[in-house]
Amino acid sequence: MTDLSVSPQRATNEPDCPRSPGTSVQEYLDHDARPVPAVLRYDINEDLGTEPLDVERFISREWHDREVEKVWRRVWQMVCRADEIPEAGDHITYDIADDKLIIMRTDTGAIKALYNVCLHRGRALRTEDGRVSELRCPFHGFSWNIDGTSKFVPCAWDFPQIDPSDFPLPEAKVAEWNGFVFINMDPDCEPLEAFMGSMLNDWDRWDYTDRVVYSHFGGVINANWKITGEAFIEGWHSLATHPQMMEWLGDENTQYDVIPEENWSRQIVPQGVPSPTIANHISEQEVLDSYYETRAFYTAGEGRDLAAGAEGTPQVPADSTARHELAEQMRTSLAKQFGTAQDHWTDSELLDGIQYFVFPNFYVFAGPRTNAVYRFRPLGNDPDKCIAEVYLLAQQPADGSHPKPPKTRWLQPGETFSDITEIGLLGPVFDQDYANLPHIQDGLKSLRAPGVQLSRYQENRIRHYHRILDEWMARD
Repeated sequence: MTDLSVSPQRATNEPDCPRSPGTSVQEYLDHDARPVPAVLRYDINEDLGTEPLDVERFISREWHDREVEKVWRRVWQMVCRADEIPEAGDHITYDIADDKLIIMRTDTGAIKALYNVCLHRGRALRTEDGRVSELRCPFHGFSWNIDGTSKFVPCAWDFPQIDPSDFPLPEAKVAEWNGFVFINMDPDCEPLEAFMGSMLNDWDRWDYTDRVVYSHFGGVINANWKITGEAFIEGWHSLATHPQMMEWLGDENTQYDVIPEENWSRQIVPQGVPSPTIANHISEQEVLDSYYETRAFYTAGEGRDLAAGAEGTPQVPADSTARHELAEQMRTSLAKQFGTAQDHWTDSELLDGIQYFVFPNFYVFAGPRTNAVYRFRPLGNDPDKCIAEVYLLAQQPADGSHPKPPKTRWLQPGETFSDITEIGLLGPVFDQDYANLPHIQDGLKSLRAPGVQLSRYQENRIRHYHRILDEWMARD
């Protein structure tokens, strides 16, 4: 594990791997209006070469079956936020391939991951989320307490092989981090803290324990879960997929951090600055105006993002930049919305897309504004489909309350993410992303080439992701 307890500074010399021309993230940070913490000052990208990726990992049922055994039944995976199950008996159901679990809050306040299978004939005990006082099988009435201990064996006289005092539901391992609940089906797994490694040092600065789930939505995507996840760990697809963002998103100037021997990676996508492809043809005022016009992602909540008033968008002074003005406006907006001081946050934390990815499928953005968490997992055993989910996490309301998360909003047939009105212009952005993915899934089946070609720097997080996957797939 790389020791990042003291985050290394960027090397004086440029890395051997070429970078896009234009202003780098670290150069933007040099001009931040606030002192920049060390956690944002390292720039490490392990060069993993340029070898193509084989296609079978994306389209093969045989690969999927091995993935279930080698990865999903052994790895830590995020299943929910702890505040989704605040009271005893509150639970959510979580399925991954053929495995079904109930994530349950018990009477002691602990969280357990119980296998969602009756030990009599195998019927699922719960088919929906909710609150219960017991887990009772609808088939014959076998029952368990919410901590998994046996409660009732019907016709016990006819089951001499069952000792009701020793007939608990099997459990998976459970751990919590920063308000997130993780499970692991491997009884011999390493602790979650060891798995997450040096990333924990970074997150000392960002406490999400009390974050409120503002929205949770998802849908079925006609693409492999890995293809879907890869779309969100590189930023330069914005050039073609999200052209409306080019005026305020430094797509090609994104910094990608790939740390040797770690199960996570990071990217910092600069915002409030133009793409280097158009930087010489746009004014600071045009950058700011475009941000207001196309970056209003959370329109339902004042202060969650920036929105122009009746007087129009603010003006950028001659001695300032759009980035500085947007950051200051964000500080003011967040302070008004949440009733707490926001002045200490850097411009980068207020504006940039600071995203961490933890293998295999946990994507979390850092910073004080309303931020997203992504999760992608297989839909059953179909390698051509996956479940895509997004959580939006906001700071606590000004009154100090902690509202219970809303129910998950699942897309219905014929709907798109644009139909989810509370996420504003974020919906069309997701629709742009997801429009590519089924065509990738289908195209890979016709690919007549050595494999998938990845760029050396901008897609190195994808290569790192697959290196970790290959290591897990090779384990005994």
